[in-house]
Amino acid sequence: MATAKKPAVAAKKPAATKAKAAPVKAAAKPAVKKADAPKVARKPNAAFMKALTPSAVLAAVVGATPLPRTEVTKKVWEYIKKHKLQNPENKRNIIADEKLKAVFGGKKEVSMFEMTKLISDHLK
Repeated sequence: MATAKKPAVAAKKPAATKAKAAPVKAAAKPAVKKADAPKVARKPNAAFMKALTPSAVLAAVVGATPLPRTEVTKKVWEYIKKHKLQNPENKRNIIADEKLKAVFGGKKEVSMFEMTKLISDHLK
């Protein structure tokens, strides 16, 4: 008895695809350690450290003594947190009380980014 061989069924090959080239690696550079670089003390910007006099409206919040711009911002934030004036849903917004409303030009609510711009108008 002779057994008949079944013809082999060729597997379907997917359509020809573009072969992706392997990424080319750049030549390795020698590692530079940060410890090798000389450390230089960072100098503060003189414009930020210059004492500015707050207007009468802003003085009600931060005091009348001349302060650097950074200290004014810190004192305003202390006032905001002390009186719980941040919007509870969106902490980036400040809800102004009567003193801050005068500083913010009558606006009831401002963002923290807008606040710094409005405060700078009250510094000389």
